[in-house]
Amino acid sequence: MISLKSTWDTKMNDLDKFATHPLQTSFWGKFRKAWGNEVLETRWGILTVHRLPLTSYKLAIFEKGPTPTQEMLADLRKIAKENNIVFVKLEPNCLKSENLINLVESNGSVPGKRFFTPTTFWIDLTKSEEELLKSFSSKTRYNIRLAQRKEVVVKEDNSDKAFNRYLELTRETTLRQAFFAHSERYHKLMWKILREANIAHLLTATYQGEIITTWVLFKWHDFLYYPYGASTEKYKEVMANNLMMWEAIKFGRNLGLKTFDLWGREEGKGFTKFKEGYNPKVIEFLGTWDLVVNKPIYQIYTFAEKLRWKILKTSAKLGLSRNRF
Repeated sequence: MISLKSTWDTKMNDLDKFATHPLQTSFWGKFRKAWGNEVLETRWGILTVHRLPLTSYKLAIFEKGPTPTQEMLADLRKIAKENNIVFVKLEPNCLKSENLINLVESNGSVPGKRFFTPTTFWIDLTKSEEELLKSFSSKTRYNIRLAQRKEVVVKEDNSDKAFNRYLELTRETTLRQAFFAHSERYHKLMWKILREANIAHLLTATYQGEIITTWVLFKWHDFLYYPYGASTEKYKEVMANNLMMWEAIKFGRNLGLKTFDLWGREEGKGFTKFKEGYNPKVIEFLGTWDLVVNKPIYQIYTFAEKLRWKILKTSAKLGLSRNRF
């Protein structure tokens, strides 16, 4: 007799042949299922399904799926109706074009509240280290050399001790910057499954025997991704983050990868300015679209979501975000 788990694994592994992003791999599906989400497999990729509170209705999130086609959108609409899904949130892993915008709009999609920023930064890892370093801003190069002179040491360290330090620094960073983070359990489960799949890697920056910066990187096909990072305010003058980025770039090159995706870009944000110092290319994706299947319930949902986020932002400003981690 075949267990449900082995059936899942066998079916989902087929997705890895065409998944263009870590969030569409069988391993991410396994993680989300272990986390407690309903995960729906389609021939287009995986959807995480979430029940709307106090109702029988659901929403589905299709993160970093393939380029939309008429066939795909029609099929997703059919799947949604069969599963009582109000809308499917689309965030395709493809570049923006007027033709694609017209396609999703003509199929009943409207701009939705995003999970991913519509633009990101890419760094070309096929260039030589000399070319890359020369392309950085003078301030960035200075800060890298400063960290090296201060004997900051960056290395890959996937040990339990290093990961626990990552959790500590994430907690500290969350409180300092007053934003919401996933829970500790979420990070642990994600790390366990994606590390075993050789997708997740942890880089640490150490100064005077203390880990002061940690970055979790994802590797998938020819891409390196930077989804999570955390640091302490202590010793910020040694510019460990600047050296960390440079070493992450070299890490990706040593693995033979072609592109480093810096996982987001927001105008005016401090960390965006930090990333800009490495002369990355700005990439614009198709963006976030809600493929609406049940319009009346969708309108109620969007009103409730606006209210919920106002409450969450107020809580973060009051320092209540500590309870989320």
